[in-house]
Amino acid sequence: MKLDNPLTGTMISLDEWWMPFTANRQFKAAPRLLAKAEGMYYWTPDGRQILDGTAGLWCVNAGHNRKPIVEAVQKQAATMDYAPPFQLGHPIAFEAATVIAQLAPAGMQRVFFTNSGSESADTAIKMALAYHRAKGEPSRRIIVGRERGYHGVNIGGTMAGGIPGNRKAFPALMAGVDHLRSTHDLARNAFSRGQPAQGAEFADELERIVALHDASNIAAVIVEPMAGSAGVLIPPQGYLEKLRAICDKHGILLIFDEVITGFGRLGATFAAHRFGVTPDLLTCAKAINNAAVPMGAVIAKNGIFDAIVNAAPEGQIEFLHGYTYSAHPLACAALIATQKLFAEEQLFERARQMAPHFEAALHSLKGARHVIDIRNLGLVGGIELEPRPGAPGRRGLEAHVKCFEAGVLVRFTADILALSPPLIIEKEQIERIVETIRGVLGQLD
Repeated sequence: MKLDNPLTGTMISLDEWWMPFTANRQFKAAPRLLAKAEGMYYWTPDGRQILDGTAGLWCVNAGHNRKPIVEAVQKQAATMDYAPPFQLGHPIAFEAATVIAQLAPAGMQRVFFTNSGSESADTAIKMALAYHRAKGEPSRRIIVGRERGYHGVNIGGTMAGGIPGNRKAFPALMAGVDHLRSTHDLARNAFSRGQPAQGAEFADELERIVALHDASNIAAVIVEPMAGSAGVLIPPQGYLEKLRAICDKHGILLIFDEVITGFGRLGATFAAHRFGVTPDLLTCAKAINNAAVPMGAVIAKNGIFDAIVNAAPEGQIEFLHGYTYSAHPLACAALIATQKLFAEEQLFERARQMAPHFEAALHSLKGARHVIDIRNLGLVGGIELEPRPGAPGRRGLEAHVKCFEAGVLVRFTADILALSPPLIIEKEQIERIVETIRGVLGQLD
């Protein structure tokens, strides 16, 4: 199939790009294309406006094509396009690290730059293993993830993740991990507003895993404070606090995957701030620079950095890990401009203020056709639909396509619709998203 590229006027083929996390045959038979973006909106190649209910892919928190970020990237590209990060540095990388360190929880001021959330997850896992080795406990190798968890698709993140479809084709990678049960409890917590009241005891599952493997063999627990990609699973009240206490009891590191929750999504800089629970390592990406240039980071407690660095002989590389594009100059420029924009427009506070209206609008869908649960926290929401008999996931896909045809972008995971709009969203736009979903659900079989 061929289409016209509106920017160049050339004809383009859809055959060559092997698309990620996409049903390629289905998509290319009826492509949904985006050609331009501004503020809260995308436009299709034929000029149709699409209201962005997902901040791109959970990442464009300041809205699209923001002038200060664009200008910062343009200026940096014209000054220095690239600098190698191995055994060399450039000023903007250190400035970017300082910006993130100042935003991080107290005691977490060491920043390692990556290029994605997937790389951040693998980096954090390697840091955890290196830390225990430096402390004289090399037997601590097991990583504990959680069912329905998502930590990207590199090897470490795939191992620790708990989404069956992402793991089943790679059984050889699955050694050295165990998993907590998911916190999702539809029977007790359906239609909860904010954190569910039931389920803190699910953290006690970690004690069973410790008893099975012995703490001396467990390096870290990695969880999303709020699981996003699996369908917006909100942590029960007291769950993260209990998980932190059990990790402390057994000398296990706690890793928060904040690739989605970082930078305002829950009305605070990080979920660690929102929940008052500080991890040992924190991964982030996506909104770190408003997705202008691929970038991620791992934020480590100072003591983890000190242990790894001080254990190595003087003059030797202490942590044999990194990427060609770590702290890429353009990504760093976008980061600094993005964080300045977040602060100047008080977007995290704005998200906190807009959250009650977002919650009320979402929960107005209770009783709508096919809806069996609604979940929300900050400016993120999940609408779970009853699966179609014999065809799980089809109803979610059809809702996604019909919303797009109606001019609203929503994400879907199986039969769960997920919303995570840019933090600049207005009340009228929230209402439009919700009413579009309501209308679409009424059309579905």
